[in-house]
Amino acid sequence: MHCSTLGRCALVAAWMLPIAGALAADDYDQPPISYSTAEPHNTVEVVRQQLDAGAAALAYDDDFGYLPSLLNALHVPVESQMFVYSQTSLQRGRISPRTPRAIYFNDDVYIGYCHRGGIIEISAVDPQLGAVFYTLGQRESSSPALVRHNDNCLTCHSTSRTGNVPGHLVRSLYVDDSGLPLLDRASYVVNHTTPIKDRWGGWYVTGTHDAQSHMGNLILSEGQATAAADDAGDRQVTEPGELVLPEHYLTTYSDVVALMVLDHQTFVHNRLTQASFETRQALDDEATIGQASDRPDGRLSEVATSRIASAGDDLVDALLLVNEAPLSTPLRGTSGFAEVFVQQGPHDARGRSLREFDLNTRTFRYPCSYLIYSKSFDALPSEMRDYVWQRLWSVLAGEDTAEKFAHLSENDRQAIREILQDTKPGIPAYWE
Repeated sequence: MHCSTLGRCALVAAWMLPIAGALAADDYDQPPISYSTAEPHNTVEVVRQQLDAGAAALAYDDDFGYLPSLLNALHVPVESQMFVYSQTSLQRGRISPRTPRAIYFNDDVYIGYCHRGGIIEISAVDPQLGAVFYTLGQRESSSPALVRHNDNCLTCHSTSRTGNVPGHLVRSLYVDDSGLPLLDRASYVVNHTTPIKDRWGGWYVTGTHDAQSHMGNLILSEGQATAAADDAGDRQVTEPGELVLPEHYLTTYSDVVALMVLDHQTFVHNRLTQASFETRQALDDEATIGQASDRPDGRLSEVATSRIASAGDDLVDALLLVNEAPLSTPLRGTSGFAEVFVQQGPHDARGRSLREFDLNTRTFRYPCSYLIYSKSFDALPSEMRDYVWQRLWSVLAGEDTAEKFAHLSENDRQAIREILQDTKPGIPAYWE
C-alpha cells in the first residue's frame, strides 16, 4: 500500500525500532511466513472474494467513485477522515494543501483517497501476514476488483522504520505551499511516544487543543523559519472548510482524536506483526536445529526463548502505552469520531471500556490498547500469546514495578485487570 506521510510512500502506519533478533528485511518472503505467496485472510480479502464471486457489489458515485460504497462494505466510519497534504504518496500529483489526500480507518483496514485519483489505496491488517496492500480502480466498471500488491508498496512499507516487516508508517514533516516536503528540514516518524510538538506536519488537524504545540496545519513559504510550528494555537480550526475544497470530500474534518488513535494503532499493529513473525521464525529455526541435534519435542533453546521474550516485551510495552507522550492541554475532536469509536466497546459489567478516552493528559482513560481484542492478537503463536499474558499479569497485578510502568496507577492496573477479566475471551485461568 502506498502511504502519504513520508518516505515516498506512506498511507498510515506506525514506526517501530527493530528488536533483538529481528528478521532481515526479506526473510518474511521465505517459510514460515511466505508473505508474497501465502493466502491472505483479512477483512479486505473477504470483500475481494465476494466481489470476484459476484456475491457482493460496489456502487459507483459520480462524485467520489467507489469510496462511499467501499467504506460501507468494510465498516469504516466516515468520521475517521483525516487530511494529509504532503506530496509523498503514489498519487502525489493529485495532492496539495487545497486538495489533500483523505485517509479513513477502523481497527482492521486503512483507506487512502485522492480527489479524482485513478485508484483507492487500501491496507489490510492480516493476522498472519501483517500489512497487506490492495488497490481499487476508480473508473466505473461492471466488475470492480480489489487487486493485491506486494513489491511497490513494500519499498516503503517494509523497512527498519516498520521493524523490517510489512507494516505501516506515519511521518511528520515541513511542507511548502504546493505540498512538497521540505526535506532539508527536520522530519519525524510518529507513534504514540512521539512528542505532540513533533506530530502531524503535512496533515490538517481539526478540533480544539488550546495552545498545544504541533506541526499540523502548517505550510511554510520559501525561507520561512520552522519555529512557526510553535504558534499551533493560532492555527487551531474546528473544520478546514476554508483550507480545502469541501465539495471534494465526504466531510471537512481531519479530526485530532482520530489522529491520536492512528498514531497509537499503527504502532501496535506493527508490534503485533513483529511478535508474530519473530516467534514463527524462531520456532522454525528451532525445529531445524532440533532435527539436527535430536532435541526433545516441546523443549525450546535459550536462544529461541530469548527471541520470543524480546519481541513479547516490546509488544507489552506498546499495549500498555509505555513512554506515551503526555498532553499539555486537553484535546477535543469535532467530527464525532470519538463518540463512534467508544461505542464499539466491548464494555464490562460496569460500563467501562478500553476505548474510553482521557484526552486531558493522555489518550486513553485506561492505558491498555483495545487491539488486545484484535484477530492479530488472538492469532499470535501460543508461545508468544502465553508470554504476553504472563507479562501483562505481572505488571497489572503489581508484581512488576519497573519505572517504565509508573504511568499505570494502582487504580489503572486494577481497572484494566477487571475490564479484561470481564470482556476478553480466552483470558488465562490464573487471571481469574
